[in-house]
Amino acid sequence: MPQLKNPLEVYKLLPQTNCGQCHVPTCLAFSAAVIKGDKKLSDCPYLERGSTKNNDQKVDTRESFDQKREEHLKTLKSKIPSIDFTSSAQRLGANLADEKLVIKCLGKDFLVEQDGTISSICHTHAGLTIPLLSYVIQCKGGDISGQWVHLRELKNGAPMSPLFGQRCEKPLKQLADKHTDLFEDLISMFSGEKSNNDFASDMSVVLYPLPKVPIQICYWKPEDDLDSELNIFFDSTAENHLSIESIYALGAGLVMMFGKIAHKHS
Repeated sequence: MPQLKNPLEVYKLLPQTNCGQCHVPTCLAFSAAVIKGDKKLSDCPYLERGSTKNNDQKVDTRESFDQKREEHLKTLKSKIPSIDFTSSAQRLGANLADEKLVIKCLGKDFLVEQDGTISSICHTHAGLTIPLLSYVIQCKGGDISGQWVHLRELKNGAPMSPLFGQRCEKPLKQLADKHTDLFEDLISMFSGEKSNNDFASDMSVVLYPLPKVPIQICYWKPEDDLDSELNIFFDSTAENHLSIESIYALGAGLVMMFGKIAHKHS
């Protein structure tokens, strides 16, 4: 069996019953914990004991993941010098200043140098740096459509959709449940815009983490016996500008950043 490199590969081995006997709420959350190194496959009571030992040895733990992320970042940086910034600025919806690309992310200027170095008055981290460099490399240009779709409706989005819901939409919903002013903060802190709200949600905001990859966050408050709900939508052209893996990474990085900010403010 090849190495298990991400939560979805682990999830396929599980009974997918969400029994909770591993002391984790769902099988998908358990899969993520296995990749992080917090759990072992042998902690699942429904897997055959003879197979889990070998499978545990084939799991790429978080340490390996961090190493691979650094290698991925180096690979992206190595491709930037071959890109002509002058001809690429319009394609990216960016500006050129002192031979650097100036790209607006959430209303803030991020400068990309010809060697792949990124600088900003904001804190930069891999969760944003990797999607930003991927955008510089992958973006095909062209206009956005203005048509909002869920990740699963994008061409290659369906396989990533369950993990996206668990790692992005669910924690952001929990933030919205707890922090009633979250959407006002997103508007004021990250140049968000109140949307036309095609989905009839109670609250919605459009953000531009990248010039041609906008997202719309819609939140429905709990009502009667119905739980609250939150969905993240993308422009239907999103995959013209980022691969589905980079779109997922962008969403996960944003949710992590929003969570840290909310925790700090509280």
